[in-house]
Amino acid sequence: MSKKPELTSIKTLRSDARKNIELGAITAGYTADRVEVLKQLNEALATELVCVLRYRRHYFMARGIHARGVAAEFLAHSNEELGHADSLAARIVQLGGEPNFAPNDLSASSHAEYVAGDSLSSMIKEDLIAERIAIDSYRDMIKYLGNDDPTTSDMLKGILAVEEQHADELADLLEGFPHNE
Repeated sequence: MSKKPELTSIKTLRSDARKNIELGAITAGYTADRVEVLKQLNEALATELVCVLRYRRHYFMARGIHARGVAAEFLAHSNEELGHADSLAARIVQLGGEPNFAPNDLSASSHAEYVAGDSLSSMIKEDLIAERIAIDSYRDMIKYLGNDDPTTSDMLKGILAVEEQHADELADLLEGFPHNE
């Protein structure tokens, strides 16, 4: 049976809280490599923003007999990805970093590519590919963090669950879909 870690005394908690107060939420107990975490979060932010833009384009460019339902899905996903971007940006600031919204940096930092797609089926495929990239990216980040940053890890797990839902929905749309639309 493993021994449970000892809890920090109230006196020590109070004393430590007074040190480096300018760091806000970052206390001595934060054990992750903050610089690396901020880099990864900014890459995730770029990925989400590229996905927002791609989904938005697909929403407006959707054409064909199946377009209305698929376009609605594109818009819903775009809005959810924007929510992810907002959560990531807020966490970056909370960790003492600066979210990178510079348009020229987004494409280079994003894990997913911006592919316009020339048909409804190719748009769905490109969005599904991007979701699959995001899924693996978030899993990697969660593994990297381990127990060193449970707040960021929990946030990423929530985003991951939504990305998996998106991928499942897109795969369902693609099943039996005519390839020329």
